[in-house]
Amino acid sequence: MNEMKIEFDAKSENEGFARVAVAAFMSSLDPTLEEISDVKTAVSEAVTNSIIHGYEGREGKVYIMCKIEGDVLEVVIEDYGMGIENIEKAMEPLFTTKPEMDRSGMGFAFMEAFMDNLVVESERGKGTKIQMIKKIGTTSWLGETE
Repeated sequence: MNEMKIEFDAKSENEGFARVAVAAFMSSLDPTLEEISDVKTAVSEAVTNSIIHGYEGREGKVYIMCKIEGDVLEVVIEDYGMGIENIEKAMEPLFTTKPEMDRSGMGFAFMEAFMDNLVVESERGKGTKIQMIKKIGTTSWLGETE
């Protein structure tokens, strides 16, 4: 098993750092470019949700914990911001609480599509924890699932 933890300010300019940090950490699994892209997209969506919805422009921290066990990558992204009032509703494609910011409402849908497993825990006023799991090495060189 291998683990890493990072924390950073909840500022949109740190979203790219989060993507690259997780991609670099998973490199020991020798992922395909598609697998790297999938994970980076999911991380980007989760971190952006923490910054925009969790803290709503206020100061705060975003925490990322990654773990590799065998050929499985686990990524946990957590904030101690606003929390989600209705997780089930928030996970519906196209649902957004920020239409004025041109938010597409596809964040959770992308996380679910690009990762093998997604668990969202949240409590209003206490924050949100997103756990994503991806098994690396399940796509053949033709892009087909084995």
